[in-house]
Amino acid sequence: MSEARTRLDDNDPYLWLEDVTGERPLDWVRARNAETVAALAGDTGFERLRAALREVLDADDRIPYVRRRGEYLYNFWQDAAHPRGLWRRTTLDRYRAAEPEWELLLDVDALAEAEGENWVWQGATVLRPSLRRALVELSRGGADATVVREFDLERREFVAGGFELPEAKSSVAWIDEDRIYVGTDFGAGSLTHSGYPRLVKEWRRGTPLTEAELVFEGKPEDVAVRGVHDHTEGWERDLVRRSVDFYRSELYLRTADGLVRVDVPDDANASLHREWLLVRTRSPWRTGGAEYPAGALLAARLDDFLGGDRALTVLFEPDPHTSLDYYAWTRNHLLLGTLSDVKTRLRVLTPAPEGWRSAPLPGVPEVGSVDLVGTDPDHGDEYLLDVSGFTEPSALVRGEVGAEPETLKRAPAFFDSDGLETGQHFATSADGTRIPYFVVGARRDRPGPTLLTGYGGFEISLTPSYSGVIGRGWLERGGTYVVANLRGGGEYGPDWHNQAIKEHRHRVYEDFAAVAADLVERGITTPARLGIQGGSNGGLLTGVMLTRYPERFGAIVSQVPLLDMRRYHLLLAGASWMAEYGDPDEPAEWDYIARYSPYQNVARDREYPPALFVTSTRDDRVHPAHARKMVARMREYGHDVSYYENIEGGHGAAADNAQLAFKWALVFEFLWRRLTGS
Repeated sequence: MSEARTRLDDNDPYLWLEDVTGERPLDWVRARNAETVAALAGDTGFERLRAALREVLDADDRIPYVRRRGEYLYNFWQDAAHPRGLWRRTTLDRYRAAEPEWELLLDVDALAEAEGENWVWQGATVLRPSLRRALVELSRGGADATVVREFDLERREFVAGGFELPEAKSSVAWIDEDRIYVGTDFGAGSLTHSGYPRLVKEWRRGTPLTEAELVFEGKPEDVAVRGVHDHTEGWERDLVRRSVDFYRSELYLRTADGLVRVDVPDDANASLHREWLLVRTRSPWRTGGAEYPAGALLAARLDDFLGGDRALTVLFEPDPHTSLDYYAWTRNHLLLGTLSDVKTRLRVLTPAPEGWRSAPLPGVPEVGSVDLVGTDPDHGDEYLLDVSGFTEPSALVRGEVGAEPETLKRAPAFFDSDGLETGQHFATSADGTRIPYFVVGARRDRPGPTLLTGYGGFEISLTPSYSGVIGRGWLERGGTYVVANLRGGGEYGPDWHNQAIKEHRHRVYEDFAAVAADLVERGITTPARLGIQGGSNGGLLTGVMLTRYPERFGAIVSQVPLLDMRRYHLLLAGASWMAEYGDPDEPAEWDYIARYSPYQNVARDREYPPALFVTSTRDDRVHPAHARKMVARMREYGHDVSYYENIEGGHGAAADNAQLAFKWALVFEFLWRRLTGS
């Protein structure tokens, strides 16, 4: 620890709030919660809003989204009767029915009651190709750390004496029925500084975990390492991926002669399917006498590439308006989802002896956003898509490449969209860059209450999608909803992201401020009627807006936020994000971080709009002390600040639909009252 760090930490009067479950900090949390609940949740209007949002979240006619594993479609379902949820499955023919018949695998509510634990479902990994077993992950209260238990899918029960891991941020993957790859907390030195596995081991059934064979050892400063087995018939192989930082990784083939690295740039993403190697670039790459741009998708036959042949086929190349959003294999085809000025377009690519063929994926409506729900390359050329827009409820579309797709399910309309319009505009940021944003709301002749949100980080794109919660909680009340597509995101590929990392982070905040100013200039709202909301990195965004541009907003909500950027890398998973923000221990990097870090920049003698901070005690990704300390300092300085911390809930700040509805009701009620005075 540097001398400067020691001095600064010693002068922080609120370090005691970093003790997540200490008696004194939790007493402080309960006192703040009581104040906020009394102020916002004490009338029938709040209860009506909360009930309306809970109705959306628990609706029986929601789409039960599924993933195929062999003949079955698997679903995890939560509703009012099953707040912790049911893990279940059905067949495609049964799923087509208006009310499918489900086979129950695991009732998490019943399990939690029987074991006296606050279990929250975190997913399952099914053994291929037999599909007889699964590794189920459950967390206490919604944390990222999970317990792992082996589950028998034929007997529908946990396997006595099977694979089992205690609570940790583990990674597990099947090799075969008697072996798994495991990364977990093996004891001192087995985790990275970010709190993720540093060791990959092969664990054989019936042996103690302490005897698992070491396969790969990463460095303490890495983010994580993990091992996986490719079960594809005829193409079985074992892989190890070392995540050096958030954007750089190394991929190794595990062979009888040891580990063989797939020699691509460490900031590129390499993946394998049958004989093919795909490489997605994040920076320009010169190889084999050619140069490929950032944001391209390239293909080569793996054996040829490992043999030294660097002839690559360009499957996608970005342009100023179009970027690659996602890609996924079916058995014989590659699906590409691209963004054209933040609107989804789909293509299907097919390898053939004469070269790759490319064509639009037919029959998919263009309404705004098309998200890939899943493919199952073992099963064939089936794909599942979720199609929606800001005012168009989701449709679950199933297709097989070469045939017209079918709509399997449609979500109900949770709010009245008559009279609502969706438009896209562009604001001009401080350096002249055009920043796109979407506006959803009714046409009106004077400025009104407006909720602006954004993210601007980690190459994550915000695309048009339907939200019954936003619709009922904001649009139906007469509010306008705005989504900003800031640099730092992935809407225009890796360069859009790279323009706003580390020393260029200020561009994210300049972009958001430009959108806020553009909304006012267009007459959509006024500063006093403009509220903002963001979570996680978006919570940092709104925290910076509070301290740097307070005059532009009438109310601010910051959820599960990063705020103390002097210590973020010392708290929970924070060290894994230094490739995004920089290292506060490096003086040159702290110099630019210090200019925007909200906790260090909140001032006693400056006026701020009212702010609400929301977080979760059980968030083991972004430490709740970020929000706690910010609120404590703002209270000390006499500012108008509210706070709510869910005692459970993980990074989503809610462990079930009841908690989620309550949290969103607090957010909407706070914003509406502050922006309208009613």
